Amino acid sequence: MTRYLVVSATEAEAAYVPEGIPVVVTGIGKTAAGVGTAKALAAGGTEDLVVLNVGTTGALRDGLAGIYLPSSVINHDINAEAIRAIGLDPAEILPIDDGDGTVLASGDVFVTDPVVRARLAERAHLVDMEGYGVAFACRQFGVPVRLVKHVSDTADEAAMDWPALVDASAKVLGQWVKTNCR
Repeated sequence: MTRYLVVSATEAEAAYVPEGIPVVVTGIGKTAAGVGTAKALAAGGTEDLVVLNVGTTGALRDGLAGIYLPSSVINHDINAEAIRAIGLDPAEILPIDDGDGTVLASGDVFVTDPVVRARLAERAHLVDMEGYGVAFACRQFGVPVRLVKHVSDTADEAAMDWPALVDASAKVLGQWVKTNCR
């Protein structure tokens, strides 16, 4: 029987996860997300476990709304070309099984600038700050991961309203977990 572990950056994003499903709150950014996820996985009991990275996301392209299950996640704020130039693999793109075809760009930059948004939109549909860290940690432990993201804003100046928007996203995310993880 499949067991689930919800990993979220903030308590607010995981506020409506149904009782009985364990939740790990990691904090903001790829490093916090990766470390928090790794600590939870290292505590043991990974057999039959699926990690669900539940959280908000910014839409990089107009018209995107609702829930998405990205098929890949890009570490967007690493200088991958320079790392490849010195003969190393930056692993900046991670595939995610059972996704919906969307691409998530993950980085430690809170995207509010239209120029940054446009540049990221050339490679991805959505942007967050934790998905890559969670996916990377799960990959290292051999644990399946699903990224479950709800569009809270348009990754521009509207992102500054995130504190007022997160509860609505959390309700939708909690309902998704309730419907899909029992």
